Amino acid sequence: MFKNSLLFIIALTVSIIAQDQKIDTGKIKEIQSKYHEKVLESVTGEKQESIRTKFKANLENFELPTTTSEFNTIWHTPPVCQGSSGMCWSFATTSFLESEVKRLHDKEVKLSELFTVYWEYIEKAKRYIETGGKSRFAEGSLSGAVIKIWQKYGSMPLEAFDGKKDEFYYHDKLFSALNKYMKKCVKSNMKNFDEVLPGLKSILDKHIGAPPAEFEYNGKNYTAKNFLTDYLQINPDDYTIILSFKNKPFYEYTTFDVPDSWWQGKDYFNVPLDDYMKYFKKAVNNGYTMTIDMDFTETGYDFDKDVAVIPSYDIPSKYINGDARYFRFENKTTTDDHLVHLVGVKNTDKGNWYLVKDSWSWAFDGSNRGYIFLHEDFVKLKVLFYAVHKDVVKELFKK
Repeated sequence: MFKNSLLFIIALTVSIIAQDQKIDTGKIKEIQSKYHEKVLESVTGEKQESIRTKFKANLENFELPTTTSEFNTIWHTPPVCQGSSGMCWSFATTSFLESEVKRLHDKEVKLSELFTVYWEYIEKAKRYIETGGKSRFAEGSLSGAVIKIWQKYGSMPLEAFDGKKDEFYYHDKLFSALNKYMKKCVKSNMKNFDEVLPGLKSILDKHIGAPPAEFEYNGKNYTAKNFLTDYLQINPDDYTIILSFKNKPFYEYTTFDVPDSWWQGKDYFNVPLDDYMKYFKKAVNNGYTMTIDMDFTETGYDFDKDVAVIPSYDIPSKYINGDARYFRFENKTTTDDHLVHLVGVKNTDKGNWYLVKDSWSWAFDGSNRGYIFLHEDFVKLKVLFYAVHKDVVKELFKK
């Protein structure tokens, strides 16, 4: 979700340094502190001092999970690092849909995140041209975008198109080239997207390659569209996104007012917080995974311990309600930062813990590489939405 590729470069540097045991661990902390300072600046637009050195939650009163083995885990593909890129939305939602293929059809398949990214850029660019540069053109996006791209273009396995030119995903040059090209097109008053498309594709093809028109998988030939319908057998219309904000009508589809919702569609079903949490718990306890959108620029987010909690100095657990949730969104202390894939639960009498698979570079620095543990209070206050199969929330639509 982060738009500034510099942030990812810093995070990736931390990952690389952490793997080199000759480097002083103090150097790692220094880079982490600088990283968090830049994160806060990107969210607030103001200079900040490091939250690692100035303010950090005391976790002594929490009974923290320490390993993924403590969780009731739902099938998912192993964590994959998104490198220096803003593609968490595609990594998280693709992982979610892989789990859906397993749940619905008992097929284990690793799908291409970059196929979706390729066509997402095409769709963003088209809207950008149509609106004369007023629509948002950036790296970030949301779960609904993946569903829309699959609906229009299909999907394909990773082995058919990985979109990777190097060992890691480095997208700073890609986005820089795309951004310059699109601004130039608007400045030149180009309004026919067919004239813009060849140049756009040439940049994408250079940096991530061109998705094949056809490919072979398990001995059969497919296009992306019939791979979705015939092999994956996933219907994009079967999925919904659940929101909970008091400024929107309840039990209706509405917009999600954040920059990365660049198409501004009414794709989000808004419900009261009690229902939001009730069906969140129902889903994971009944074997459904979810893509979740959350704020992780928080003093209760500890990357060393792989956990995210709500400290009492923020708000005591018993006072977390719809007002507290919306107040933080309205004053921008809760922001649309990052998408992850929720894949498990640990139920306790002191609040449940949820296991999330995380593609962000930082998530690979802890002892549970590629995983983070979210406390129930964190979900209730700071998880902005969850995308899930409609079957598990169908009772909500009746309201």
